[in-house]
Amino acid sequence: MTATFFLSAFGDEIDDDLIKQLEVLASEGITALELRSVWGVNILDLSSDQLRQVRERLDEHGFRVSALGSPIGKSALSESSAFEQARLERALAAAEALNTRLIRIFSFYVPPEALDAAREEVIERLGALVARAAQAGVTLLHENERGIYGESATRCYDLLATIDSPALRMAFDPANFVQAGVRPMEEAWPLLKEYVAHVHIKDALMRDGSVRPAGQGDGDIPGLLAALDSRDYRGYLTLEPHLSISGPAGGYSGETGMRTAIHALNGLLAHLPQRSV
Repeated sequence: MTATFFLSAFGDEIDDDLIKQLEVLASEGITALELRSVWGVNILDLSSDQLRQVRERLDEHGFRVSALGSPIGKSALSESSAFEQARLERALAAAEALNTRLIRIFSFYVPPEALDAAREEVIERLGALVARAAQAGVTLLHENERGIYGESATRCYDLLATIDSPALRMAFDPANFVQAGVRPMEEAWPLLKEYVAHVHIKDALMRDGSVRPAGQGDGDIPGLLAALDSRDYRGYLTLEPHLSISGPAGGYSGETGMRTAIHALNGLLAHLPQRSV
């Protein structure tokens, strides 16, 4: 079996300006964009006219949208459930406008001492979002991240297996697992591989959580690529390098950092027999 990897990137890590994002990525042979923000505005806050402009610019430059990098689920359980339901409705409208069926989400900020007690409510809230997404023909991609309920591999698995819907899948982020003290390929992949439908590419060091280009940290990205290849993965590898700024609100790499990240990933892909697009 041989995988087909479609390369994508968070363009807002390059620049706020959409055209700059597209030009840099196109010069590196990448024609897919994971939209988190443009012009300094989060994807969920773009007006219908702005979404139309984004779609026009994407079409003009021959780009597609790999997924919406939404912040849905980056909120505390003390927020009303209506808050995230409303954000999902905005995300669904944006997905329709930009012709993508994938929306990245999270599983709420929960203090470590409250994780067990929060399980039922987290599953109830996520389940409601997933049901709405399924109704709209959209897949929600749960990304593991430090500080949320689904920080660990076991809690990610619990969410995916309990909700048990094809409208909820995993956006596997090896660096985020490393930053949470989880060995991605030893501890997370065996549990989650059946659910992985999307991959974010960044690497990190276990000793201090600092972010590195692919293959230069403890995320075992070469091992991840080989495992994806063995499973005949056909999906996106989305660069989210965070090489200059890394934090819960997002990250930034600049043009130079993004090019560094792209070249590092391409170097790893060159050792696999797959075709990347």
